Amino acid sequence: MKTVLENDEETIKNGKLISDAINQGFSSFVPDMMFDNLVKNFSMTRNIYGDKLLRLITGYNGNYLKKNIQIPEFQRELRETIQKKIDDLKGDDILTKGGSISEKGISLASLVMYTEELDSLIPKGIEGEKENKDVSIYGEKTGSRNFKKGDRFKDIDIRKTLHLAIKRGRALVGSEDLKASDRVSKGSISIVYGIDASGSMKGNKIESAKKAGIALAFKAIDRKDKVGLLVFGTDIEAKIRPTDDFLRLLKEIVRTKAVRETNITKTIKESIDMFPRGDSTKHLILITDAVPTIGKDPQKETLDAVSMARNAGITISLIGINLAEKGEKLAEKIVGIGAGRLYALKDSGDANKVILEDYYSL
Repeated sequence: MKTVLENDEETIKNGKLISDAINQGFSSFVPDMMFDNLVKNFSMTRNIYGDKLLRLITGYNGNYLKKNIQIPEFQRELRETIQKKIDDLKGDDILTKGGSISEKGISLASLVMYTEELDSLIPKGIEGEKENKDVSIYGEKTGSRNFKKGDRFKDIDIRKTLHLAIKRGRALVGSEDLKASDRVSKGSISIVYGIDASGSMKGNKIESAKKAGIALAFKAIDRKDKVGLLVFGTDIEAKIRPTDDFLRLLKEIVRTKAVRETNITKTIKESIDMFPRGDSTKHLILITDAVPTIGKDPQKETLDAVSMARNAGITISLIGINLAEKGEKLAEKIVGIGAGRLYALKDSGDANKVILEDYYSL
């Protein structure tokens, strides 16, 4: 399929068009409405659609459209171009007759995004293997060793540290007395990936979140682990229990649209029942750009949910994209209680790199 794509530039463009439309929050196309909006209020329409989607539909970049949009001859050409593009997509069954994105369109967008993401793994240097699946900061405590830089303070073995300090005749514990617990993963690994589908994630952020999910699913399933999915906004928009069905995950990830508020609390609670029972590593990864906004006291309710998940043996990591100070402080509390890691990103394009780093640490 990758070879087919490489030899069909138009198919690739159509897949990218559908993918970007979904990332911008669209599920259907009405050519006359799109044209009218461009002519009547270009700046607002450009902001809604984004330059990338406009280029894929019209063949022109945003600045060129802005410069020529009021010229009658260009308007006639633009109307015909938009109509022809939509008609071609309908003719290829990528759109339905009514203009909605079809299942074939979702499949094409999935294939294009999948091949793009796999191609990006090697240049970024994140195509490597999981070095040691047994040693894990999230697993059960086993032996102990000397505490070293990079270890978490919560993994200090207090009993053995005090025993060593007393044995050495110290009145105060020194850094050289600190002992840390080794942890070993228990059995298989199940991961649930939670994607924030709130309105602020629209565009590049949701695209990066999707590509990170694709990278995680591909790598984890290839390693015989299982991955689940939670898409959350005001409510749970989509849910897949941990599975090794990569194609199912791929399609659901790609069809995700960012349109609502952020309800992290419900997402964490929902995840608790998604993990398999028994002794295994259970890990939830959340990707978001905001603090929770649903509930009487969203932050307290979120931390209560994190405690419930931790009591159920689930660890929680969080990828925060351009978090404000308030959001970053809450994120630190979430991963502190959840015994996971916080990745505070300024560039959402690094999401796939850090999500694999988090997976490899399990």
